[in-house]
Amino acid sequence: MTFGLTGTVPRHVPSDAFAAVLSLVLPGDVVQKVVLLGIFVIATVAGASIVPSERLLPRLVAGVVYAWNPFVAERLLLGHWAFLLGYAALPWVVGAALRAGEPGGGWRLVRALVPAAIGGFAAIAISALVALPIALCAARRRQAVGKAVAALTVLSLPWLVTGWLRPSGMPGHTEGVAAFAARADTPFGTLGSLLSLGGVWNAGTVPAGYGVPLFAVLWLLVVVASIVAAVRFAPNRGLFVAAGVGFVLAALGAVAAPLLRGLIELWAGFAVLRDGQQYVAPLAVVVALGFGALVDRVVRTDRAGVALGVCALALPVVLLPGLAWGAAGKLRPVQYPDAWERARAIVAADPVPGDVLVLPWATYRSYPWNGGRTSLDALPRYLDRRGIVADAVIVDGASIPAEDPRSRGLDPIVRADGPLTGPLRAAGVRYVAIDAETGPENPVHARLAGAERVVASPDLVLYRLDDPAERTEPGPPLLPAALAWFVTVVAVIWAFWPFAAPGITLTTRPSRRGKAP
Repeated sequence: MTFGLTGTVPRHVPSDAFAAVLSLVLPGDVVQKVVLLGIFVIATVAGASIVPSERLLPRLVAGVVYAWNPFVAERLLLGHWAFLLGYAALPWVVGAALRAGEPGGGWRLVRALVPAAIGGFAAIAISALVALPIALCAARRRQAVGKAVAALTVLSLPWLVTGWLRPSGMPGHTEGVAAFAARADTPFGTLGSLLSLGGVWNAGTVPAGYGVPLFAVLWLLVVVASIVAAVRFAPNRGLFVAAGVGFVLAALGAVAAPLLRGLIELWAGFAVLRDGQQYVAPLAVVVALGFGALVDRVVRTDRAGVALGVCALALPVVLLPGLAWGAAGKLRPVQYPDAWERARAIVAADPVPGDVLVLPWATYRSYPWNGGRTSLDALPRYLDRRGIVADAVIVDGASIPAEDPRSRGLDPIVRADGPLTGPLRAAGVRYVAIDAETGPENPVHARLAGAERVVASPDLVLYRLDDPAERTEPGPPLLPAALAWFVTVVAVIWAFWPFAAPGITLTTRPSRRGKAP
């Protein structure tokens, strides 16, 4: 499952593999904290690197505004940590793409794209949106574009190849266009919200206090002033092309839904444009560049100038306090129940093959032990065996069908009213896990007559089915996937190898004369 050949869909590759490898050397809760903290550290450092100033304060201001804004807050509350890894490194991608045509520029770009490569297809798509226009406008255009395309392709191989080996999803499916379209979360409507770096489709992930008229007006003024200032300090217009194209793509589902539906019907790959708000990420880079450059022009070395700079440093936090303290309490660590650990041990020790079907038959859960907050079902990733879940998503009444073929195949069986034990055994299911709504009133217990209950607790009920049928259909070939991973890993190691690709820095140190990377 970790590598996308079974269960999980290709867009989860390679972030799942990255988390799994880290969990081999660190406890899972530590991995989570390291990754989340790393997003903010990378975003701050990368955002600071793009400002054409040798003064620390303006660069730090740019880093803070890039790491602390509505876009980061809403994506973090959505749980899109992998995507945010790629977002965090976008300013580095800007600098590396600008110099891609130089000797060693391709390896420099590979290094800058590593966080996006970990994030997977959405993070790479956003990075490509930034890197390609900048390379087109850079010196030595032909070499720069060629190296950019090569770097993006090589780092995309893990999910590109698994997607080719194991296609998923429903071709031409358009129901998700309205569900995932950008929406207004400020008084300025959908377009104004996108310009403010907000506008996420899920109203439940808007941080507390965001959209208050006074704060919204002040933040929009900061964004507009930063964009105007960035025009003066950015030598490469490719960044503005990326921001403009990204804004159009972000608004597409909200203002031109029929057009987006037509594109998806023409080619299912255009479905990546459904979650439009993520494409305002390049605009956040422009805002960071402009805000830092603006502060650099205003702030002087006297006390008044330093005080003004400190106020600018605190401004993003003041205007978006809802991201502080774990997004005002929305983000808090929880401990998995002991029953989950018992289930994992039982499943791992079982030599009999077979999948795990996870019920209730829904993608999201509301657990008592996590404060009743809605979350993605974590059990399939917790168990060391392929999990089958209902990965169909329902948003505002619109249903986006399951992408896993196994899930689609078992859907009629699970949704019917008849016994489950026999049909699931015939389908190669070894375990059935009920990780929510576990009470005796749940009718699914009666449908599992004849199955052995091996874990029974209010947090998890685990049934074991005897003699599941062996699945005979051929799986996807492993060699192409293994080769894809090998090429990508070797490229990353080579890019960081000081003798093969000298110059580990990701961006050019700003000069006193001031030219942004």
